[in-house]
Amino acid sequence: MRRLVVLRHAKSDWPVGVVDRDRPLGRRGQRDAPAAGRWIAEHVGVLDAVWCSPARRTRQTWELLAAELGGTPPVEFDERIYEASVSDLVEVLRETAKGSASVLLVGHNPGVQELVLALAGGQRSEVQVLAETKFPTTGVALLDVNGPWRELAAGSARLADFAVPRG
Repeated sequence: MRRLVVLRHAKSDWPVGVVDRDRPLGRRGQRDAPAAGRWIAEHVGVLDAVWCSPARRTRQTWELLAAELGGTPPVEFDERIYEASVSDLVEVLRETAKGSASVLLVGHNPGVQELVLALAGGQRSEVQVLAETKFPTTGVALLDVNGPWRELAAGSARLADFAVPRG
């Protein structure tokens, strides 16, 4: 069994004149990102790999949450995660190293929410309803994945938990 943690970046700011890709975290995001790190440390433990969008707010989210983990796994900042579709995100995740049992993806909506719903494949549970209704900033979904990463596809995971850690 593999674990996939899908995280929407923490709350960002909207400074005038700053392009979307360069938007920083806002004050609330700076408080919430470490809380997401603590949640991941408590519910997942050690991460083997991290995929992260190169946007400023996702990088900052990763840096703040990483400080709360027991160790720092290798991280890949991949252009395909910024403004990604479900198929883009699945393509990235399929490149995860074979030996990685727990992986974190830090990205953006609507892609991360759509990814979680596609991988969970119509599962009907209280957790699924939460993820469908809203996937707010620092929303984190924990999925159990059956099979190797290279075979990741719609319906190949079970949504085990969904939380919105706040600082």
